[in-house]
Amino acid sequence: MDLRRELMEGRAELPRVGAVLPTRGSHPPFVVVNGYDDEIEVVTAYLRDLALSDCSPLTVRSYGFGMLRWFRLLWLLDVAWDRATESETAVLAGWLRSASNPQRRRSRAGGDAPGSVNQRTGKPNLRVGYAPRTINHALSVVSGFYAFHAHQGAGPVVNPVPVSPQRRRALAHRSPLEPRRVVGRSRLRQKVTDRPPRSIPDRLWDELFDRMGCERDRALLEFYVSSGARAVELLGVGIDDVDWAGQRIYVISKGTREREMVPASPQAFVRLARYLDEVGTPLPGEPVWRTRRGSSRPLSYWAMRRIMQRANELLGTNWTLHDLRHTAAFRMANGGKLTPVEVQTIMRHANIETTSRYLTARVEEMFDKLAEHYRAPARPVSYPSGYAAADITAVFGG
Repeated sequence: MDLRRELMEGRAELPRVGAVLPTRGSHPPFVVVNGYDDEIEVVTAYLRDLALSDCSPLTVRSYGFGMLRWFRLLWLLDVAWDRATESETAVLAGWLRSASNPQRRRSRAGGDAPGSVNQRTGKPNLRVGYAPRTINHALSVVSGFYAFHAHQGAGPVVNPVPVSPQRRRALAHRSPLEPRRVVGRSRLRQKVTDRPPRSIPDRLWDELFDRMGCERDRALLEFYVSSGARAVELLGVGIDDVDWAGQRIYVISKGTREREMVPASPQAFVRLARYLDEVGTPLPGEPVWRTRRGSSRPLSYWAMRRIMQRANELLGTNWTLHDLRHTAAFRMANGGKLTPVEVQTIMRHANIETTSRYLTARVEEMFDKLAEHYRAPARPVSYPSGYAAADITAVFGG
């Protein structure tokens, strides 16, 4: 019992045993192994079902890591997977809420405190532990695992992850045209704050662009903010995916995994041409964006993320790569040239409700307008002619 309490309070660590390994096949593309490099067959069956259900390899990989975390907890508590109860799920939720997230330890010394709000951008910094969405995703992974095996007639009788009967009934026969009903969260699920997307104001955008140290990075930012492509999508663009005459590029969409056309600004193509003049044209089938140090390699997402981090350290901001997509959507939606449906098509949003979130004023713009309102001189009070001054004083005061 003491170990469970220590885990729930984040004072104990899960054993770093086992791994998620790629396979040579596609069903599944990843497997989970224990500390002896033995494949966990029950997890493999679950991941295979996800792959056969047309989940992307990255989704299967993410679920694999979620299952590895769950099994590390069960190994530490000495509980068999088919004997798990809600008690173990509560320990997992408590550990995720209070344990130190390794990704948060990479912040620079003297930077903003975790959970605080950046004074320049107005964006909150990530807190020390795991985000509420991450916790809910972890619970969904475990719940799906036990639901799959319950369908196969294996595992515990009751799913160890609690569900909300009210939510299940509300979503069972809901029409997409009906308004979304507000229902209670399941036990152990975290409250997720629905914040509006934050785009980069023009003044701060100019500062960020000036901090890009080479033509490659400036071209990337131009494409991000004019095309609205996701970070990984743009980094996978090859020379055959660039339509110079049509001013567009082709990306592999994250959602559909289809090759889709995305327009971009003329300035982005000018920057790309300058970059290719410096480094040369890549071979067919190779990504356009390459590393600048060491041997030529495709620029990875983590390398591009580090470029943004270095710029943030110099500017005292906390912008992310996804903020560039938010900025593109905000500019398109509020520029007065495109309709919401056209913005939805360019951004490849599945639902028009996602696009409508960008039809809003920036907080910074509201502050500027309020400041202008406060600076405006007060209008002198005037009254129609024909009234005696004494009568006006008697009615309205001096």
